[in-house]
Amino acid sequence: MQQLLVWNLEQAGFAVEAASTGNEAVAAAARERPAVVILDVMLPDLPGTEVCRQLRADPRLEDVGILMLTARGDEADRVIGFEVGADDYVVKPFSVRELVLRVRALARRSSERTSARRASDAGTRLSWRGLSVDPVRHRVFSDGVELSLRPLEYKLLATFLERPGVVMSRAELLEEVWGVKPETATRTVDTHIRRLRERLGVYEDAVETVQGFGYRLRDP
Repeated sequence: MQQLLVWNLEQAGFAVEAASTGNEAVAAAARERPAVVILDVMLPDLPGTEVCRQLRADPRLEDVGILMLTARGDEADRVIGFEVGADDYVVKPFSVRELVLRVRALARRSSERTSARRASDAGTRLSWRGLSVDPVRHRVFSDGVELSLRPLEYKLLATFLERPGVVMSRAELLEEVWGVKPETATRTVDTHIRRLRERLGVYEDAVETVQGFGYRLRDP
C-alpha cells in the first residue's frame, strides 16, 4: 500500500518520502518539513495518534496538513484522531483518486496559511459579535484575544462569515473547504465543526446546526 500511495502521489506531481515506523516519520517530518503527512494509525513502534501529537508539538510543523489513513473507521477513532491534531481522515478501503485530491487540498491550505502569515494587514475584517477575522493574514480574535485555529478550522469559520445566514450542506463544505467531492460517506465535517466550536469558546454558538440540511452562521 505504501508503494501504491508513493507512486500515485508522485504521478500527481508531489515529492514523496516514505517512512515505515512512527519514529522514522517524526524524524523525516522534522528534516523535510512537508506540506502534508499521510499517517497510519497502526504502526509497528508508536500509535499513529502519538506520532500526530509529536508532530503537532513541533512549532516548525504547525501548518503541516495531517491526513490519518487507517482501517479503523469507528466514530470514536476518528474523533481521537482529530483531537490529537489530524486535519482529515480516510478509512481503508479507500479511493486513491479521492485521497490524492484530499492531499492536494491540504497542501493548498498549508500554502495559503504560510503566505498569509507573511502578508501585511489590509484592515479588512469579518466579524460576528466579539469574533473578528482578518481574511488576509488568516488571524482570528475573540474579544481582542487571538485564537489559535488550524488552517481548516480557520477556513470553515471564514466560509460561514463570508456567507451569513446561508445554509451549507456537508457536501458543499467538503467541496468549499477541503476542495474535494467525496466519493465515500464521511463525518469529517461534523467533527471539524465540533472542534471549531470548542476553539471559539464563548462564541461556540456562532455556527448553527440546521437539522437535516447542514450548518450556517447564526444570526448575531
